[in-house]
Amino acid sequence: MAKTRLFVTLTLLGALTALPAATTAPAHDLAAPAADPGAWSWPLAGHPELLRLFDPPAQRWSPGHRGLDLGAAGGEALLAPAPGIVSYAAVVVDRRVLVIDHGHGLLSSFEPVAGTPRPGTAVAAGDRVGTIDTGGHCDGHCLHWGLRLHNEYIDPMLTISDRRPSILLPLGG
Repeated sequence: MAKTRLFVTLTLLGALTALPAATTAPAHDLAAPAADPGAWSWPLAGHPELLRLFDPPAQRWSPGHRGLDLGAAGGEALLAPAPGIVSYAAVVVDRRVLVIDHGHGLLSSFEPVAGTPRPGTAVAAGDRVGTIDTGGHCDGHCLHWGLRLHNEYIDPMLTISDRRPSILLPLGG
């Protein structure tokens, strides 16, 4: 498992560092602009509370948590974490989902959301792309952020450069 996580981390870092600077594409252009590795930020204002961390399943079909749950209130603004093109905005089962294609195989997904732009809309990092809906995931008290690299779920924390500091605990306590 540790080797797989290291491979995914190195693959993502390689993909992000090899990308050219972000470009602005017209809304009708469905080719996603490249994601600038320095452009990634939280999809909520400030530093949201981490309610549930990424917990990948042992196998692709097994249970797990394929993203982060961030503390958020209904009606709070959802911000694009990086430039891209909205590739999907519709209801899945019982909640509205938004997917942003950041190019180079990177897709962010968010739920539950409302007031999203139409597919094909170009967005810049930090653009308001909807609001947190009050139903579905976490009973409307959180935002679920999933991130895929070439159809494999990866930890969205890998993209955030302003990570919280590590806290070392004493041995045996």
